[in-house]
Amino acid sequence: MKNRILPLVLLMVLLSQLIPTSIFLNTVSAAGEITEFIAYEMKGDADDYLYGGLYFSDKPTLPTIPIVVPSKPGKIIKKMEWTDKEGTVLRALSIPTGKAEFKASDNLKDTLNGTRYTVRSKNNSNYGGIYYWDRWTAGDSGNFNGKYWRAGGGQVSVYTSEPGPNCPGGVPTENKNPNTWQSFNGNLPRYPGCTDPNLAANIPRTEAFYIVANGDSLHDLWIKDGGISKTDVKASHTIIDSTTPINDVHGTQGYTDPSTVAGQVIDVPSLNLITISFKQTFNNDTYSKYWANPGAKQVWYFSKFRADFDSYTYVYKDKKLKVTYADGTSGLEISGNICVAPNGTTQLTATLTKIDGSVWPLQSHGKLTWSSSNTSTMTVNSSGLVAAVAPTGTATITAHFVDATQALDEKDTFEMTVGSGASCTNSGGGDNQPEIPEGNGSGQCSWTIGSPSPETVMRQSDMDPGANGVIRADDRDSEKFDVLKGIPTSESLYTNALADEYLFKQDWGKMSGKTTYDCTVEVTYARQWTVPGPQVCTETGCTPGPPVTKTDTQSKTYTFQLFRDYSYWKINNLEVYKINQAEMSNYALPGGKVIMTPSGYTPPSLDSSNDPDVNSHVRPANTSSITFSPPLLTGGLNSPPSLPDHTSTLKGMAESNTPQSKVSNDMVNFNGSTLMSSSETTKDGPIPSNFPNPTTINRDVLYKPSNMISNTLINKANTTSSGEIYYDLLPGNVNGGDNKVFPISGINKVTVHTPVVNYAWVSDDQPHNQKTVPNANRAALILERPFIVRIPTSGQHLDAGSYPGYGNRDYAKYFRIKQVRFPFDVYNEGRSQFIPAKTWVDIPVNQLDTPFYLPVWVDEGDYEVEFRNIAENAPANFSEQQDANTNLAHHVAADTVPVEVIGRLYDFRVTDISDYNWENVFRKQIGRPEHTGVGYWTGLNSIDGDPRGNLAPFFLPIRPGSHPVQGFKNGAVKTGYHIKFDLKTKGNMFGKQDGVRITPSFHFVSRDGSSRQEVDLYYHRGQERLIRIGSAQDLEKRFVVLNARLRNVPSTELGDAARYRYTYELTPQEQSQSTLAEYMVRFVDQTSHQKTWVGRYDWLILSSPIRTLIGPKTDIPPGVNVDRANAAIQRWYGDYSLPADVYAVQKGADLESLARQHPLDEKSATFLKDGYIVVNFNVESLQGGNTDAPHLQYIHAPLMNQWQMDGFNRSPANSQGSNWPLKDGDVVFYHADQSSRNDFQSQVPH
Repeated sequence: MKNRILPLVLLMVLLSQLIPTSIFLNTVSAAGEITEFIAYEMKGDADDYLYGGLYFSDKPTLPTIPIVVPSKPGKIIKKMEWTDKEGTVLRALSIPTGKAEFKASDNLKDTLNGTRYTVRSKNNSNYGGIYYWDRWTAGDSGNFNGKYWRAGGGQVSVYTSEPGPNCPGGVPTENKNPNTWQSFNGNLPRYPGCTDPNLAANIPRTEAFYIVANGDSLHDLWIKDGGISKTDVKASHTIIDSTTPINDVHGTQGYTDPSTVAGQVIDVPSLNLITISFKQTFNNDTYSKYWANPGAKQVWYFSKFRADFDSYTYVYKDKKLKVTYADGTSGLEISGNICVAPNGTTQLTATLTKIDGSVWPLQSHGKLTWSSSNTSTMTVNSSGLVAAVAPTGTATITAHFVDATQALDEKDTFEMTVGSGASCTNSGGGDNQPEIPEGNGSGQCSWTIGSPSPETVMRQSDMDPGANGVIRADDRDSEKFDVLKGIPTSESLYTNALADEYLFKQDWGKMSGKTTYDCTVEVTYARQWTVPGPQVCTETGCTPGPPVTKTDTQSKTYTFQLFRDYSYWKINNLEVYKINQAEMSNYALPGGKVIMTPSGYTPPSLDSSNDPDVNSHVRPANTSSITFSPPLLTGGLNSPPSLPDHTSTLKGMAESNTPQSKVSNDMVNFNGSTLMSSSETTKDGPIPSNFPNPTTINRDVLYKPSNMISNTLINKANTTSSGEIYYDLLPGNVNGGDNKVFPISGINKVTVHTPVVNYAWVSDDQPHNQKTVPNANRAALILERPFIVRIPTSGQHLDAGSYPGYGNRDYAKYFRIKQVRFPFDVYNEGRSQFIPAKTWVDIPVNQLDTPFYLPVWVDEGDYEVEFRNIAENAPANFSEQQDANTNLAHHVAADTVPVEVIGRLYDFRVTDISDYNWENVFRKQIGRPEHTGVGYWTGLNSIDGDPRGNLAPFFLPIRPGSHPVQGFKNGAVKTGYHIKFDLKTKGNMFGKQDGVRITPSFHFVSRDGSSRQEVDLYYHRGQERLIRIGSAQDLEKRFVVLNARLRNVPSTELGDAARYRYTYELTPQEQSQSTLAEYMVRFVDQTSHQKTWVGRYDWLILSSPIRTLIGPKTDIPPGVNVDRANAAIQRWYGDYSLPADVYAVQKGADLESLARQHPLDEKSATFLKDGYIVVNFNVESLQGGNTDAPHLQYIHAPLMNQWQMDGFNRSPANSQGSNWPLKDGDVVFYHADQSSRNDFQSQVPH
């Protein structure tokens, strides 16, 4: 048994917590009063139920069945009160006073308000919904030819994808089935691209309801459906289920579409079902099926939700009914004649007063006994009739009433004598009349507040915030860009929303009812009538005595009802919402979304109180005590009077003693103003006011500037915007909903368009362009020369009038990088970095000009230099547009600049003169071949005009004064002696058909240098006399030997030339006949010593056999052909001389005519002798053997003169104190009157 004690104790503790104490009878004694908790039962319906001593119902109020209150001996019921389970009094029960008990027949009932508990059914889920869209074949004219989609029906509000507010268009298209490659015969939209904001989903209840009351013993108690309110069902915590798969009709599964947004509850048809709204955007074809017909396709979108169901249950029998008993007043009083005549009788009456105040006149009763203290004097029977036995004497008559069940034990004594005379009245008559009693009446009314009924309602709401907004370019009111047309990345946007300052929903209900006063008045009526008196007996006999007056009192209980009307206003529903925040979404915003929290916003204030209990609103007035003095009622002989009906009189008294009830409304204070006053009034509560309509917030409340557009966003046109504004439910709501979210309408689209321009330029090196015919449409790039590329960041983009913020301006802010790509190798400016051809070179955005250097091995010719300026937001697979990316599909502005790579013709010099007078200039030792290194250059400058380092007199032309040795200074060159010279070219002059053309012309300069004229030269050949140089008879051929003894060609040049010829000019068959080494030896020892015909006196063409290659062979970058680099610079070797016997005449002179006039001989005055014949060279390069279109000009190029670049002096001083009249191209002065024939050893070469 010991093992069972503890579980039993625990069970009792648990029951004491769950079972209301009102089912236990507890008696408490205190100062004559006792209290007792009385059991009671509720009158519910079949669905209500009892569990654990508590009664659960779906109704907020229930009546009790008639309450039975047992009597207590000696006690009356003072009051009855409802208490909570701790015993705290909640309110009193209106009952009649003076009652000792209540039986079921008394029909004592009351109506209770149930204790309301929230109940919740958690995590209910629907089976999942699917919305299907269909696209028909391109040839189905009844279905848009496939250009638009149709919704498959159901609870939808968007039926087709035709353009409209919910279908903005811009959907990607497709033209073939990706699975079968079946053509659709046109471009069809891939998916609908619509948003339906009015979809609906049914969520059935699948889970039980449990009480939600943290900290309460009933928390998490399962509640049957019968105990749950059917009219208060709502949904809470509605969430989207994205993880549970949903089956579709195609036998596959899917998941809730990511665009799904859950909305509000729109219907609650029953306890087991709710309907919610939701929104979906049909912007993908994740779940799709292509049909057999071309273009026919179906897409579908899943949705699945979970929600909690909330309602209420009402708990009864959690209150106790306490009855207070008070001591009652009871007594017994004997009345009648105080004496009895001898041998006479008299009737006594014992009047019993019970504890409940009722009066009962008794003579004979089963609980009443009579006795006499002296039976020898007088006796009394069981009916209170006293009989005299002795003629005189006294006795005490005792009446005793005993009833244990009523706790009554009352007695009274009455002193009587036996006598006669006036002082003694007996039942037979006499003067002893009974005392006439007085009537009285008193009572009270108890009230019961009747349940109110709804009457008038005041409903008003503004639950549409009218939200609208914009996304525009900063700064507001001074927008630099029109975002509808375009705004670049790295610019900022502002978001601005306008909406109502608050939202509200009100439902004021006028409640009307009656207070019922149950009145009970006890009226005691005094009655008087007569009965035959007792016989008067004498010795002679008995005679009837005089009538005896009889009196008594009779009580009558009056019950009636009074009614007092009442009305008050209560809050059926009160919801006020303040702005929490607003969100706007757009592709261009940071992270795609910005949140705007209110600034300078004063939320509405709300204070409310409400109580559904009518007792909190209606306070009935108590009826003043009712006091009534009824008249004496008189009757006749043996005819007691009947009791009258004073109901109307008493009710009138009660009416006048009962004021109207005091009432108060629920209370609503909004923004400091009272809309519903809770002040106490009489009978009717004051009519409340409606909510004021909200005004639109200031434009600074929901405003957020400086939203930088990320430079990672690619260009996009017309990106859609959306927004939501969040309103929070204020505390003080009554039966309110949840926080609300509303769309922000009218938000504009934004076009992201980051501009770049490209108006590139390449420097045109005209000062070094030796082209015979320059190309004005191409920039000249000269080998081994620097050049500049200029890539500005400014220029014309879209028209600023139509596209604010664009136009002709600097766009550097939006550049990621500038790039240039050359189709040929280049170096950077300092030649520290080699850049191979077709390499994109990054240029810093803020660097306008960038120098480069052109290597010598680049092929001459026309090229296109490519430029691209890349926008900061360009994707990896960007596309480009010429000059400016005015089409936002492109992120790169491209440009091309046509250029021409051009070589050089330069470094003409004389390296030897066969005249013996000049041997000591060029030879280290007379008779020896070793060269002194001296050469006569065109001038004192090098190829680009920089000082070469040579000094006077070592520059052209060779003239009197050019000889450095004293005694030879005035000497020129005698005719017949040749000069050796060489010159250089750069570029593509290494071909077998390439060459340098030299065209001599001849001038005569007077000995003192005072005059100069162009002349024709004549010479003799054998028997042929006076052959004019350049005439048809001038057939004298000129030859040059490359490796002549006194030419001093470096062996490395000869070896390089031989290697190049062997490698690149010999055929494979020719190469097979010898090795490279053998070929090189043969070339140096044999080939280079062979004569090469170069022309005549009036023209020379230096061709490939007398050309060497002197380009660089070291420090060549990887990937560059060293042979090609070596071949890029060429040296050309040549000789020239005048005939030993040469005759100069004025240009164009007709010798035949002169000869007819005067005989001509060598001494004829016709021939110019006193001076010098100047040989002038016009030097040109020829490519591919094309003599009709010389490539480069040494002197006569349109854009530059290399002869002058070399520093040629056109008027050097002579020894005569004047200046030589020189012309560009002058190479050597020959003595007009001195010939090599005059030298003793003129035929011996040196």
